[in-house]
Amino acid sequence: MFKTRLLSGIVLVILALFLVITGAEVLLASTFVISCIGMFELYRVFEIHRSPLSMLGYLAAAVYYANLQWRFLADPMPVFMGFLILLMFVFVFAYPKYTARQIMKVFFGLFYVAVMLSYVYQIRVLERGLYLAFLVFLCSWGCDTCAYCVGVLIGKHKMSPKLSPKKSVEGAVGGVVGSALLVALYSYIFRAQMELDGVQIAVLSGIAAVAALISMVGDLTASAIKRNYEIKDYGRLIPGHGGILDRFDSMIITAPIIYYLSVWLV
Repeated sequence: MFKTRLLSGIVLVILALFLVITGAEVLLASTFVISCIGMFELYRVFEIHRSPLSMLGYLAAAVYYANLQWRFLADPMPVFMGFLILLMFVFVFAYPKYTARQIMKVFFGLFYVAVMLSYVYQIRVLERGLYLAFLVFLCSWGCDTCAYCVGVLIGKHKMSPKLSPKKSVEGAVGGVVGSALLVALYSYIFRAQMELDGVQIAVLSGIAAVAALISMVGDLTASAIKRNYEIKDYGRLIPGHGGILDRFDSMIITAPIIYYLSVWLV
């Protein structure tokens, strides 16, 4: 199992490097596909993946991502409002076929998965975005790896015993500190390309620590949903890891944080 997980992790890192470095339409299209798969996994957990409502979710995601490419709307808010109004129309005129809970789950799936993950692409198109985009992976996957290693070595105090009994306070601290150190090292190596001075490197390290801490909330949120619906994994697409949401759960919440903090810094 560990070998399978390790090999899958290496492949994921290589793919991430390729997609981020390539950028442009390739990264946008791949992020859209990943988002749709993640939405499908979530809709399947919610037991609405066979419903026509899920098709509306994918359609809204397609419009949202198309707007990222062609910018026919300066503000994406009309996409969300239009999607919600469309869901209301379906809810009212098909009543009582669908429940209010189903309508809210479809809307949640769009925002939680497709919109949040889109910030990986939105970071990439920023000035110096090639280097800033890797901060998302360092703060999410880096935090996961550091937290796991520290937790295995010295973890004793359970962080959330009912929700995730294997996670420890020591591991969480290790994840936060490890992410900050990884980003500090990364920023120092590419300081010329990113046009950073010592103060900005320190600020980025602080941002990484905050983002890593928040990434754990994203991880635990995905775990909480699985607990609520009594499932082990969201899928089996990635050997040793599970589904898209099992691997990208921390990145979902980290990417928007890195984006807005990067905009502020840059």
